[in-house]
Amino acid sequence: MARINLLPWREQLREERKKRFVAAWVMTILMGGAMIFLADLYTGNVINQQQSRNQYLQNKITELDKSISEIKDLKDKRAQLLERMEVIQNLQGNRPIIVRVFDQLARLIPDGVHFKSLQFQGDTLKLVGVAESNNRISSLMRNFDSSEWFSDPNLTAVRKVTLGGERMNEFDLTVIRTSPEKEGEDES
Repeated sequence: MARINLLPWREQLREERKKRFVAAWVMTILMGGAMIFLADLYTGNVINQQQSRNQYLQNKITELDKSISEIKDLKDKRAQLLERMEVIQNLQGNRPIIVRVFDQLARLIPDGVHFKSLQFQGDTLKLVGVAESNNRISSLMRNFDSSEWFSDPNLTAVRKVTLGGERMNEFDLTVIRTSPEKEGEDES
């Protein structure tokens, strides 16, 4: 006799396909979720590493900015010290010149002339003095003119005054202080 299968095989086949389909979907969802989780974990780790690198670089930049600031301060201090050293060297270099200038003044003053005040303004020397006669003032101006240490004597005023019962001539005179070395260099 012929065998007839009366079992609902088609329905079982459909149910079997349905179970496999659901299992495939569940597996796909689980694998997708796992991949998303792993990708999130990986990107979080990469972001953390990059943030730590950025923080390290930021710290180094801050240190370098401090170093640059310190270097700038040191350069400013160095420039100030160099300026001070230059001023001190100029003062040290001018010290013998001042002595020579006063020595020359003492040598150039003719008898009968006395200075009441001396004032230096840069290289200009302003003198106020008294002389017994105009000839003595003329002699003083010639002495200044012939000196290596002074040039351009300029008599700005002469006044008649009485000092100690004697008539004297008070005068204002300006001369330019020069150095024999400077004149020698200019001629070279």
